Amino acid sequence: MPGDRTLLPALIAIDHDDYHAEHVGRLADGRQFFLTTPFVGAIAGRTGNEFVALYLFDAAGALLDARIDEFGPRDRMDGDARKRLYEQRLAELGEPEFGRIEIAPFAVERFGVEFGLIPNWPEDEDEHLSISLQPGDYMAFFEPWDSGDYDT
Repeated sequence: MPGDRTLLPALIAIDHDDYHAEHVGRLADGRQFFLTTPFVGAIAGRTGNEFVALYLFDAAGALLDARIDEFGPRDRMDGDARKRLYEQRLAELGEPEFGRIEIAPFAVERFGVEFGLIPNWPEDEDEHLSISLQPGDYMAFFEPWDSGDYDT
């Protein structure tokens, strides 16, 4: 049933890897983190937009903070400035332990854009709920929610 919140998982596992989940893990105080680079594609007349996002979660997986910075369209952004900020956000974490995180779906709005792990509700009973990292839809999660795996 579309929009049925009872279908939402309490937590989604994301395993550390060398791709989109390269910078996920835990801090010394137990908080979890996810450093990533969401984007709005330059399609359908939109100019697009690039971001750096650091999401911080408590030990149980609830969102605590979303530090999101905007860099503008990919073809006009200062790529060096984006890389410097990404590295700065990573350094701000101290000495994180990279590894599996288990976080709750979440949504925040910044710059007129919705960010987070957003549900894609099935349109009929033959389809399954998925949850994707937005904007950019570059990581999609499906049951079982504790697998740690994602599709790109």
